[in-house]
Amino acid sequence: MKEVSVGKVRFSEQHLGIIAGPCVIEDEMMVMDIAAELKDTTTRLGFSFVFKSSYDKANRTSLGSYRGPGLLPGLKILERIRSKLNIPILSDVHSIEEIKPAADILDVIQIPAFLCRQTDLIVAAAQTGKAINIKKGQFLAPWDMKFAVEKVTEQKNHNVILTERGTMFGYNNLVVDMRSLMIMRAFDYPVIFDATHSVQLPGGGQGMSSGQREFVAPLARAAVATGCDGIFMEVHPNPDHAPSDGPNMLPLTEVEPLLTHLKAIATATHTKSK
Repeated sequence: MKEVSVGKVRFSEQHLGIIAGPCVIEDEMMVMDIAAELKDTTTRLGFSFVFKSSYDKANRTSLGSYRGPGLLPGLKILERIRSKLNIPILSDVHSIEEIKPAADILDVIQIPAFLCRQTDLIVAAAQTGKAINIKKGQFLAPWDMKFAVEKVTEQKNHNVILTERGTMFGYNNLVVDMRSLMIMRAFDYPVIFDATHSVQLPGGGQGMSSGQREFVAPLARAAVATGCDGIFMEVHPNPDHAPSDGPNMLPLTEVEPLLTHLKAIATATHTKSK
């Protein structure tokens, strides 16, 4: 399997990485504090770490839902976090126009699940040369993601990461097929498991998405045992009062116990965490 490097962070069979942070930027002090705590925890436990947060949630269920500070103000906040804490940053893009300013700041450009078949968006992102994390659409079979990979590699960019985030299972529900991790890893690029979006109940909260956060830890443990190259999770100091994705976000206080368990599982299954 090809190793994807993001600065000093590596994603491969031998390097289980963590991508974590709040769903959306609420204010600079909050996201800075979350990033600092996550950096401290992952460093002590020996995990590679990429911080994530969105400057704009463009696919909210309701028109009135909070979307974030917007492109340029949000990128400035992420740039300050990157500079002060010396950690790589990931955020998602939703249009070709966002890619150039985003690429000036971000270490990893993320293609959201709903946009994983948008050829022009993926190609433009790939042409920046940055690492590209493509989330598998809830509507796609895992073997179909090879075509998304090809859209990146045809641009001479081999820094590709794929993320599993569940598959639609009837209305307002997702199910995780752990076989998907193995199927997508056969494309020879790292595969991440999104432990928090996988427990979403999309649009299931009367104008907003709901979720079942009690299943985050069990699914994360199962994914590491099955064999993945990293865990993606959204975390928050007080998820029940978060403006976006609260029901499926993990409380910040639960991150260290979960990562401790994941490290033990990775060690037992011969997957190194560092």
